[in-house]
Amino acid sequence: MSRPALLLAPAPRRVDDILDAGQLARLRALGELHIFDDRPPTDAEFAAIAPTLQILIGQLDMPRERLDQAPGLRAIFNVEGNFLPNIDYAHAMSRGVRVLNISPVFAEPVAEAALGMAIDLARGISRADRRMRAGTEQYGLEANRDAYSLRGQTIGFVGFGDLGRAIAPLLAPFRPQSLLAYDPWLAPAFIESFQCESCPLDEVLARSRIVFVVAGATADNQGLLGRREFLSMQPGASLVLVSRAAVVDFEALLDVAESGQVRVATDVFPQEPLPAGHRARRGEQLLLSPHQAGALHTVLQGIGAMVLADAELIARGLPPNLCKAAQPETVALSRSRPVERS
Repeated sequence: MSRPALLLAPAPRRVDDILDAGQLARLRALGELHIFDDRPPTDAEFAAIAPTLQILIGQLDMPRERLDQAPGLRAIFNVEGNFLPNIDYAHAMSRGVRVLNISPVFAEPVAEAALGMAIDLARGISRADRRMRAGTEQYGLEANRDAYSLRGQTIGFVGFGDLGRAIAPLLAPFRPQSLLAYDPWLAPAFIESFQCESCPLDEVLARSRIVFVVAGATADNQGLLGRREFLSMQPGASLVLVSRAAVVDFEALLDVAESGQVRVATDVFPQEPLPAGHRARRGEQLLLSPHQAGALHTVLQGIGAMVLADAELIARGLPPNLCKAAQPETVALSRSRPVERS
């Protein structure tokens, strides 16, 4: 009897970035491992593997035709971190195929970066550095006329998934007056179990001195935050965008940042790399980060560990524990875009 097959095609990741020799050996213990590091398999190569394929690790297109070629397929692991619109999710789920991604591995490192951005916006740290280098600095209280402390503030979240729930405990030392969250995909009781008040979007924006935008991009929230929403925020409030640029009207966001109405930090952009002449590169009220918040070598290592742990469980006929599972009610609404290999 032939051994079950595993297909590893992780682009834009590289195999040696996410899996070490010991982990690859553990995958090989689960079955015949087929590796495509620099390119996806051709249709002919996939067809040759498909009859015994049980676990797919990578972002391959999986329409109905390919799914039907792999009658023993149990799981698809997206190791980029998104649910992409390149899988017939309904057909996969009807076949009992689990579709998983490793997005939870990014929550803690991105949360750390988001907190750093919020502190910078409140205290003007990087702006003071730029001014000193230009010889235009001020000193002492004069340099801090528009600064404020995070301590005792009302802090809001637009979205309260893995990332929002990773940021919230980091705020505890600042003793926030309130934590508010808007997330229509979560039950209020679930949000409140994290000592966070479930609120309508307008209330989160109006009451919060700092707003973390951590919602993934879906069909329902494209441009969710526009000029009206930004102008409803407190003058001088801070907005930290670390999820997806599609959630906001990016041009309107730049307008309110340039006017000084809202201080903005963003780790994501509508186009990446950001064009050299893009207006976002100008302006004192903007803190820019080139989509680096979650890009740590330890995170890549965590991807491999997470996938391996769940693959071993699935091979034993048990449910996965660590990766995020696509949900039939919501996965079709995802509007994530694939990332480019760096």
